[in-house]
Amino acid sequence: MYGSQALREAAEWVLARSPADETEVVLLGTDSQLTRFANNEIHQNVAERNVEVRIRTVLDKRVGVAAANALHPEALERALQQALDLTRQQPPIPDWPGLPSPEGEPSTVRGFSEETAATTPEDRARQVARVCRPAEEAGVIASGALETATQELAVANSHGVFRYYPATYADFVTVVMSDTGSGYAAGAHRDFSALDVEQLGQEAITKALRSRNPVDIEPGVYDVVLEEYAMSDILWFIGSLGFGARPFVEGQSFVSGRLGERVLGENITLVDDGLDEHALPLPFDFEGVPRQRLTLVERGVAKSVVWDTYWAAKVEGQKSTGHALPAPNPWGPLPLHMHLEAGTTPKAELVRQVERGLWVTRFHYTRTVHPLRVIVTGMTRDGTFLIENGEIVGPVKNLRFTQSYVESLNQVVALSAERRLLRGYAGATLVPAAVIRGFTFTSRTTF
Repeated sequence: MYGSQALREAAEWVLARSPADETEVVLLGTDSQLTRFANNEIHQNVAERNVEVRIRTVLDKRVGVAAANALHPEALERALQQALDLTRQQPPIPDWPGLPSPEGEPSTVRGFSEETAATTPEDRARQVARVCRPAEEAGVIASGALETATQELAVANSHGVFRYYPATYADFVTVVMSDTGSGYAAGAHRDFSALDVEQLGQEAITKALRSRNPVDIEPGVYDVVLEEYAMSDILWFIGSLGFGARPFVEGQSFVSGRLGERVLGENITLVDDGLDEHALPLPFDFEGVPRQRLTLVERGVAKSVVWDTYWAAKVEGQKSTGHALPAPNPWGPLPLHMHLEAGTTPKAELVRQVERGLWVTRFHYTRTVHPLRVIVTGMTRDGTFLIENGEIVGPVKNLRFTQSYVESLNQVVALSAERRLLRGYAGATLVPAAVIRGFTFTSRTTF
């Protein structure tokens, strides 16, 4: 780890030398170790220690950004001059609101695990062995990766902001292949010891065995049980296309002009919570603004969207909610810690609520078709099964779907009591599995 003092000194070095009207320095230090495995054996162990420095300068409402990946003065000086050169070449932003001032303190949340930070290659190898050995015994092939990492985020600007936060995560993903089927599992946690790699491996092994010899099924409209992996994909598109300030202000979000109205099913409560200690927290954003826990949807009713400094200034009386991304970005602020409230049905019992339909493990290669309606197309993958009379009766070949995720979250009839934490960019989703009526599959595959 670089530590608070080293990152502060680097930021202050830049701020002291910048002639700009405003200057911001964002520093992200990462110390990551990754154990990869394939064909039921470890084939690679890699470690990377890096720091990214982003310098944003403002001159006469012109804004430029440059980056470096070292803390020594030569690298910082070069990045600062590049930022200034780029700034001078930009057109002015007439409604530039300025960089934020230090208002309030971020919540004190624990996101750092000493055990995760101290994890060794041997520690990770022992966990990976608990996946590879059972896979070999079952006659299937396991591949994947187990990563542990420490991250440090520091944000400083010329208005006196300085924030620092260290965090850790452990992240596991595996795909297990049988001769004609496959299974998938993934999970994340702040604490390495709390990540049950063995259980995740067994989940994927079981799925790979169960998905052997899939049969063709006609595309059409089916009721579905979506596992947490597929539901996480739904949350990402709903959040990025619907609950960011930019699409909301520009009228391109399905909740534009509809705060206070029901937009999703009454059993849907969705929050963005970067302050949950059990879910890879981050208590401030990439502008150094303290992050708020926001209820985005409460029992189907749209309550709020997320804001950064620039987009909040476009709405009278609105302030940043602490959801800025690193500059520059074309998206505006996004919810990165979406948590979907759990239901009361055990996951294993969700299938009983489907007369005829499909059990879907996860989605793959999903892309937006219609942003306003959040229509998305993609494929099923790594375990798709036919359900009849409330029971899984066998595996089917993968299908392509084209479906409005907004409509899907209006057709949820049950949510699992269990939820899974899945890591994403600078955050994580906490999501249950679900039963959804009327999911549209448009074509089939040969595998």
